[in-house]
Amino acid sequence: MTTIENEYLKVSIDTKGAQLSSLIDKATGVEHMWQADASVWPWHAPNLFPVVGGLINNELLVDGQKYAMNRHGFARQSEFVLLNADEVSANFSLPNCDKTLQVYPFKFDYQVLYTLIDNALRITYKVINLDKKTIYFSVGAHPAFNVPFNKGERYEDYYLEFETDEHLETDLLSADGFFTGESHPVPTPKNRLQLTRHLFDADALVFKNLSSRMVTIKSDKHGQSLSVEFPHFNYLGIWAKPGADFVCIEPWLGCADTEGEQKDIKHKEAIQKLGVGHVFEAPFFISL
Repeated sequence: MTTIENEYLKVSIDTKGAQLSSLIDKATGVEHMWQADASVWPWHAPNLFPVVGGLINNELLVDGQKYAMNRHGFARQSEFVLLNADEVSANFSLPNCDKTLQVYPFKFDYQVLYTLIDNALRITYKVINLDKKTIYFSVGAHPAFNVPFNKGERYEDYYLEFETDEHLETDLLSADGFFTGESHPVPTPKNRLQLTRHLFDADALVFKNLSSRMVTIKSDKHGQSLSVEFPHFNYLGIWAKPGADFVCIEPWLGCADTEGEQKDIKHKEAIQKLGVGHVFEAPFFISL
């Protein structure tokens, strides 16, 4: 476990998955990351690569070849290397190897960079193309934040506030986690989405046409808040296991398959394309 901190925040990151495991507000002592209760949901904040969401038949198609690939890819289950760290930053790397080439036929270095900037944590996804051909991939975040923040409060005391006026439509998911091609309106009076115990009974809310690039967890009971800012991510998932005391705010560059549409990686929705010798970077921010 690697720990970085400044006067505002104390952060811990696990080398498995380069996963953010703890985010403590030093002023209040509040732990904001879900602590991975295995009986509920055994993750803190998985980093998603080289796919986001589920693939039909758990297969990735590349140039007509099929490769076994589980939902959200292999990075979250992989052991990363700590490249470097100081008091306020830590950089982790997952390079390709024989094992990854068996399921994802591209040569890469996937890095997750953490940097504290005052009361914010910047998380940067970096992909380096080490191949002699264009590579294709998706990246995404899946951080779970404790709700409520404080003892004695209720989950229903909290809401998500969107940055701008929104007329939200969620793209519906099947029981297997694939898009159905249908959508449904999500009311957000005053740019608020009220958290309830049944909000996610039908799986995640997925927004593909969001204007906002920041979502904030707030309560009418106090002034504490947590914001996720994602300037470079076009899709957003919001999810919690029904009844659990957390909410995930998930910036994505990529998404699950649509029912009946198993496509080659080059043609997957929202796929990222990186030329030979090029480097991809996309940061997002968590701030208190």
